[in-house]
Amino acid sequence: MLDAPIQISIHDNWDGITAQTLFKDIWQTPKKQLHQWRMEKTVCKNEEIINWLEPLRSGDIITIKINHEQETNVQPNSIPCEILYEDEHLLIVNKPAGLLVHPNHDERNTLANSIAAYLQSKNDQRKVRHIHRLDQNTSGAILYAKHVLSHTILNKMLENRSIQRTYWALADGILTSNGQINKPIGRDRHHPTRRRVSKTGQAAITNYQVLECFPHDQLTFVQCSLATGRTHQIRVHMQALGHPLAGDLLYGGSPRFSRQALHARLLEFTHPFTLERIKVTAPFHDDPPIFDLTRYS
Repeated sequence: MLDAPIQISIHDNWDGITAQTLFKDIWQTPKKQLHQWRMEKTVCKNEEIINWLEPLRSGDIITIKINHEQETNVQPNSIPCEILYEDEHLLIVNKPAGLLVHPNHDERNTLANSIAAYLQSKNDQRKVRHIHRLDQNTSGAILYAKHVLSHTILNKMLENRSIQRTYWALADGILTSNGQINKPIGRDRHHPTRRRVSKTGQAAITNYQVLECFPHDQLTFVQCSLATGRTHQIRVHMQALGHPLAGDLLYGGSPRFSRQALHARLLEFTHPFTLERIKVTAPFHDDPPIFDLTRYS
């Protein structure tokens, strides 16, 4: 399984361009990687060594003979793992609240351990890489790359903001209008893990939309989308707005819930190889259910 080739069918949009243009300009393959593949002749078109300057045609099959990097640092652990989307290029997983995304030392109770066990059950021991993270006590959809080329492309897409991430949250207090929070975020020198709004911090932009208000419970159901991806961004920005997330004790939220009421609800992007529009919604699994809105009034 580790030497399984990558296969990509040439889309109509790429008809007539050269392989060199596709790899270098459209997929933005790193020069070192592309040079290695060219020297080793590991890229084929329709089962023949590719001519990099020859025009591609719709329906051509590109094959990259690659030795996938084997996962050696993460021990498999059969923690339940909900797969929301999977193909040979990428993986989207619904992370439960309470799990770290990746072990810091020798932890075995992380999402990475769970995914390693899932892949092992399919006789696949390749190393997958997360494209973005979620805080330990935030739940929802996380995107992973399954090989080096998809990792490069998806990282670029995240940087270019062509991967839309939508979060649902319950904020303390009542917000009455939609808005944008544009405040830089930096480390809090008085606390090892906390972040804060800081003039010298990194640029951070969060757009928020009020979906529903619950005056009796003093809660507002908010949808947030990220134009940047700073650590704790939504949590810090909502605190700065004067409406910290319910359950988020680190940032002044009420102790209403056992964790911050934040869920990565939706991932949406154009698949880099099929050019299909991928739209994945992550269900909730809290018990008791934080996002069961019938609980509030």
